[in-house]
Formats: sequence, C-alpha cells, structure tokens
Amino acid sequence: MERVRSSDVLDHALKVGDAAPEFTLPDAFGHEVSLGSLLAEGPVVISFYRGEWCPYCNLELRELQAALPKMQALGAKLVAISPEKPDGGIIATEKNQLTFPILSDFKNKLARQFGIVFQVGDGVKDLGKSRFNNDLELRNGEGSYQLPVPATYVIDASGIIRFSHVDADYMTGRVEAETVVAALELIAHPVVQ
Repeated sequence: MERVRSSDVLDHALKVGDAAPEFTLPDAFGHEVSLGSLLAEGPVVISFYRGEWCPYCNLELRELQAALPKMQALGAKLVAISPEKPDGGIIATEKNQLTFPILSDFKNKLARQFGIVFQVGDGVKDLGKSRFNNDLELRNGEGSYQLPVPATYVIDASGIIRFSHVDADYMTGRVEAETVVAALELIAHPVVQ
C-alpha cells in the first residue's frame, strides 16, 4: 500500500467531471461489451478490482451484487473489470454468484487510461508466487506484474464521471455499495439549487 501511496497513481486517476474513456472489452464468456452500449441504457457503475484471487475484491463484488437491484431501479448498469484472463471472470462470477458482467482488461489498457495502474513490487510478487500460489503472469496472461488500484466510478449517460472512489488501501479502502447507490440517486434525481 505504501508503494502505491508514494507513487503518483492516485494523483493521476480520473476524477469527477472527467470524461470516461470509451472501451470495448470481452466479458467472461467472450462477448464484447462497450461503454457506449451500456451508456445507451443509462448511467454505468464500473468497479476495477485486482482479481478473483483477492478476498477483499470478492467481498466488494458480493456487496455490489447485493446492491444491484437498487442500481437497476435507478436505471444503472454495473460492470466489474479485472486484468485477469476471462477464465478468472468465470471463477469470480461463479464463486460470488454474480449476475453482472465481469470484463477482462488485458494488459490493464483501460485501467491505464483511468490512471489507476501500479507496479507490483518484487517482494510482493515473489511472496504471492511462493506462499499463495498466485502467479499474476499466468492469471493475467502477460508478464508486467501490474494491477489496478481498487476503484469505483459512476458515469452518467453522457459519459462524464459523476462519482469516483480510488484508494491505495486494497483491504479497507473500498467504497460502500450504498454510497454508489446514493451517487446514482443524485444522477436520477438531481438537486436543483
């Protein structure tokens, strides 16, 4: 966490008011999903997570799943995005009983556009391989050992980021699903001043 905090990742992450980059990514079953097609139906919630191997990510995915009916009632779509190969998305979907798409961001190309990618340190990389049998090179299908900082964005139908939560603390720095729902409520029912 300190490595991420001391880097400039958090300073360069997209923020409220920025335009979200257009994307087309495969879901866990090989279907292409584009931001444009999602936005055609209303606002979109994007949750970037590290991978199905991360217990904190799985807790967040389950919390988002529990809040999904409220999001849908506000006309929103939800997608989660990971650098893992699509089979990681299948595992995450089954393990967490998810009904929203898990998208595969090969080489963190989209996460990089959002400004949320960091380099995993050698010590963490070696520990992950030896102690936890977690080889990111195999899981992600490439050898960069880079991950997205956990981040959640709410994007309005015009493609503008209306809420963002980016935190280096992958354990306790996650956004509450109810906070995401509150951001969607502000889009659906803007406060007039």
